Amino acid sequence: MATRTARPDASTNASLDRNRPSLGLWFRRRGWRHLVALVAAIFALFPIAWIISASLNSVDSLGAARLIPRSLTLDNFTELFTSETTPVDRWMFNSFKIALIAAALNVLVAAFAAYAFSRLKFFGRRALLTSLLVMQIFPQFLGFVALFSLARQFSDVNQAIGLNTHFFLILVYMGGAAGFNAFLLKGFLDSIPASLDEAARIDGAGPAGIFYRIILPLTRPILAVIFIISFVAIFNEFLLAQTLLSGTDQFTLPIGLQTFLQEEYNAKWGALSATAILGSLPIVAVFLLAQRQIIGGLTQGAVKN
Repeated sequence: MATRTARPDASTNASLDRNRPSLGLWFRRRGWRHLVALVAAIFALFPIAWIISASLNSVDSLGAARLIPRSLTLDNFTELFTSETTPVDRWMFNSFKIALIAAALNVLVAAFAAYAFSRLKFFGRRALLTSLLVMQIFPQFLGFVALFSLARQFSDVNQAIGLNTHFFLILVYMGGAAGFNAFLLKGFLDSIPASLDEAARIDGAGPAGIFYRIILPLTRPILAVIFIISFVAIFNEFLLAQTLLSGTDQFTLPIGLQTFLQEEYNAKWGALSATAILGSLPIVAVFLLAQRQIIGGLTQGAVKN
């Protein structure tokens, strides 16, 4: 026997209409949040939309540029890879290589230091940790003269490790944020139960085994965060790279962008915008890849049965 589906009558619809909040009440409760989010999204996306428009605009001027160009062109992008004076591909490779190596070494050194400060007991541990924190108070540009002099002395010994080399710049980047990263990671290690270390020792694991098999897998989220912060900061760094690098082939992307500035209030805005868009792609890609590690590490949990 077929069942008949009950349909809401007019009184039910009227009751639903009465219970539905008015537009003003909805705006006071939730609508203003959507409005704030929309304004924030427009405020954040407008510069990106403008620089994309400038990179596709045939008019090489910001004064005559429009958000929606009258004529679109890809000449600004093709010019970057055909010009001999502006090797953008080389600059991007240099920036990516330096940032990737320096960020990875930063994470490795910070992990070693944080493990020593958190788990090992040795004389002067507290004083050494305090000294690392105090050194982070002073900005890096205070040591520009000393770093330049040190790089020049290294060049007198070996041209491959001194001034105008990526090797020396990576060493500077590696030591610049090691203290802060070690302190940040130490706080995370202190929250990991020491009973895991004791259980590993009972099974015969030494300090190295505990570090590689217990500590590193559990600290993967914070290691990914440190890697992202270090990579983005090093990729965008300008002052130290400009001080220590002088050859065009050795330039990083931030230094190369300066070559598009011809004089005051005059620049190749189309090529500059196209280079900025291309330069942002490695940062976005690395951030997305590392973000997966953060989410995976947080959902796995720290202690498993």
